[in-house]
Amino acid sequence: MKRNQRLVWLGAIVLTVIILLSTIAAPSTQITSGSTYNRAPNGYGAWYAFMQDKNISIQRWQKPFSDLPITKNPVTLLQVHSTITNIETDPQQEEWVNKGNNLVILGIKKPVTAAAFSTQQQSTFGKIKIDTRRRYNTSKGEQIILGDESGAIIWQRKYGKGKVILVTTPYLAANAYQDHEGNFKLLADLVSKNSQKVFVDEYIHGYQDKDTQKEAGEDSLFNYFAKTPLLPAFIQLIVLLLALIWGENRRFGKPVTLETPVIDNSQAYIQALAGVLQKAESSDFVVEMLGKEEQIQLQKTLGLSQIPLDNQVLLKIWEKQTGTKAEILNTVLQLPLQKRRISERELISWLGKWRNLRETKN
Repeated sequence: MKRNQRLVWLGAIVLTVIILLSTIAAPSTQITSGSTYNRAPNGYGAWYAFMQDKNISIQRWQKPFSDLPITKNPVTLLQVHSTITNIETDPQQEEWVNKGNNLVILGIKKPVTAAAFSTQQQSTFGKIKIDTRRRYNTSKGEQIILGDESGAIIWQRKYGKGKVILVTTPYLAANAYQDHEGNFKLLADLVSKNSQKVFVDEYIHGYQDKDTQKEAGEDSLFNYFAKTPLLPAFIQLIVLLLALIWGENRRFGKPVTLETPVIDNSQAYIQALAGVLQKAESSDFVVEMLGKEEQIQLQKTLGLSQIPLDNQVLLKIWEKQTGTKAEILNTVLQLPLQKRRISERELISWLGKWRNLRETKN
């Protein structure tokens, strides 16, 4: 695989990992805390089932606050915030309450006092377990529903014909308090007293009904991802993969089959051996081997056998057949017998003499 192709594949893998980590390992916003769909300790699924067992008219509300129905009979909206919030009510909510409806909000941020974090508060429903140091000092027109010497934990305000009930803790009747029946009964009383219908706001926890999703353009998976940071990353991944496919398949004609080069094993072996001998500086071994082979080749040109002859015998045959003195031949025959290392220049000169001898005979 070429270097550029490896880089493209590596980039695709890295981008995929980033997308997966962003989707799976990203820190949770805890938006489902306080939701009746949540079965975790900070959810309200157990309390919602408790209300249904009591045959209290209760319904999950999955639309914006502005879509709440306007009826002649008062209704109650329960909002359990995922985290402590500074916001109590807004003008739209106060106007809705003025018409005779009730609003119960859990998780209002108030100052931390010297009260113990975990206390058992007395009430008409038995002991109420409260796990917060936050308390509120009520003012004129406000009524304490549950509190102690450090201040109010639950209090209410009147707005026209309706009322707003505020609570400092978002966990008044969470799943973690299933063993404290007084907590469940107290919250049930707060939302159902003087009310014909109870709505639990699930819209603030991210839940929407089909009509609301369609209006917001979130009725399909693509529309959902289009509103998240994952869409640009997904588009980049698609472009990267298309570039890879194009790079792998860009041809302007029929595919050409590449011929596999034929490897000469003998030549490769000789070159490898030569490299080893050169590094070992074994020129004497090279001279000995080449000398034997050169002598055999010379004997062939003289019409002799391939069995190496004694040097004196070969010299006499040479002089007899060529009619020349055998001084040069004697010189090249004696070099292997010296058993010494020679330089590369001497080796080349020695091989040249062997070549000249063969050419002289021919």
